[in-house]
Amino acid sequence: MDGVVTRKNIRNLTPEELDNLVRAFVAIQQLPPHDPNSFFVIAGYHGEPFRGAGYANPSWWGGYCNHGNVLFPTWHRAYILRIERALQSQVPGVAMPYWDETEEFSLKNGIPPIFLQKTYTFSDNTSRTIPNPLFSYKFQARITDRLDSDANYTKPVGYETVRYPFSGLVGTPLDAEGTLIHNQEMLEKGGDVTNQMLNDNVVTWLNFSSFKNSDGKMVPAGVNDKFKNCLEAPNYTVFSNTTSAQRWNDDRLSETGFQPIVPLESPHNSIHLAVGGFNVPGKDNVDQVAGANGDMGENDTASFDPIFFFHHCFIDLMFWRWQVKHNQRDSLEIIQGYPGTNSVDSQGPTPGVAGGTWLTLDSPLDPFKHPHDPTRAITSKEVVNIANLGYVYDYPEPPLAGPPNTQPAPILTVSSINRATLGGSFVVSAWANLENSEKILVGTEAVLSRWHVTGCQNCQNHLEVRAHFPMEGWSKEETEKMRFEVGLHTRMLNRGLRDGSGPQQGAQNPTIKLWTDHL
Repeated sequence: MDGVVTRKNIRNLTPEELDNLVRAFVAIQQLPPHDPNSFFVIAGYHGEPFRGAGYANPSWWGGYCNHGNVLFPTWHRAYILRIERALQSQVPGVAMPYWDETEEFSLKNGIPPIFLQKTYTFSDNTSRTIPNPLFSYKFQARITDRLDSDANYTKPVGYETVRYPFSGLVGTPLDAEGTLIHNQEMLEKGGDVTNQMLNDNVVTWLNFSSFKNSDGKMVPAGVNDKFKNCLEAPNYTVFSNTTSAQRWNDDRLSETGFQPIVPLESPHNSIHLAVGGFNVPGKDNVDQVAGANGDMGENDTASFDPIFFFHHCFIDLMFWRWQVKHNQRDSLEIIQGYPGTNSVDSQGPTPGVAGGTWLTLDSPLDPFKHPHDPTRAITSKEVVNIANLGYVYDYPEPPLAGPPNTQPAPILTVSSINRATLGGSFVVSAWANLENSEKILVGTEAVLSRWHVTGCQNCQNHLEVRAHFPMEGWSKEETEKMRFEVGLHTRMLNRGLRDGSGPQQGAQNPTIKLWTDHL
């Protein structure tokens, strides 16, 4: 079709397509930081530099991104479309590729090599070598974090984005000094070693945690499985975000045969934390790296890492796969008044949106303008069908989910973890102590958050983190004999928690309950 581009797996691009993609990224990263098509401007839409009421007031969210509500998939679809249009303004016809996080290569090796190379050599007859714009981004302008919190995410001109196991916390002289020492230790290991550390962490997140059930079978519970399982969500509202999904699961715990649903936002969060600097708790062959604060791990700075856009292009593909599977290519439905449908849910209102505003398919997806009417913002209703947006995917078919469970499993629920008391992203882990004294990790839930939730008076709805972990392969009688623990793993509490020790540190006494009424 004329005017339609095909978004491909980045590993499947031809040499010419990859050259053009790199040229386009170089071009937008070199545009002046005030240019609307510049990488700095577009990356800054997600979080920092904050604007509106959230510029210097933690009572509001200063970024435009939507998380924990029903606009999460549609806002980020418009976001990827915006950077794709910016790339096309520099290299006509270029398409935004995706990082396929569920293909065999990723499951075995981690991140595609193109993101790990500091330089790029063009395949054309010039053979020119340049700094790789997909490896990192150097700030052309300063962003200043004016909010009091546990961390200061100010970034000076010339700051270069980093990933696990490095740190990007440089907002105060003390932080900058600690980061310098930490990063020097990592640099001394060499690029091959630190790249392998990153890949090992991503592979672990994708495939772990798995646990051995009473029949001696390994039960998959990693991010790869969450991506597949999210396609089974029965409606858009609960598919779209964690807030709505938590309520859906809570309300059905006593229903006969119930199995928890997984929202798209859940595995999305895990990849952010895997790239940004969190280990899967309990994985023996991955050492916990204290002080790893990569940019992808926080809402405030994630989008300045170029890999963010390839991750979210894959999230958009998963969104489209769900639409195809559920025959919702042209329309979506939001459950009116449900948790996750109000601007004060989870992160709080975005700039220009009043507290208490109900979110609908007609809600503006600021700051993205309608392509034929620049006086108004585009809406979710207008981004439902990707055919109307000028792109298609080379692999739109949903991946095969695992075989359905023949029997419902006991469900372990974790609640009473107040996100408002924690600075930044964190991971909740659930552990079972068996009769033979063995401790197993039965599941993790990654929470991608902002540093300034504590002071946010306009985002206090649904700040409790609730997680549901199916105990597949274990009977009611067996699970009732187990003792359970919860681990909380934050930027500040990352020592001594790898094996589940210190399970409730900083978590305000989480509530653990085993549900078997549905069996």
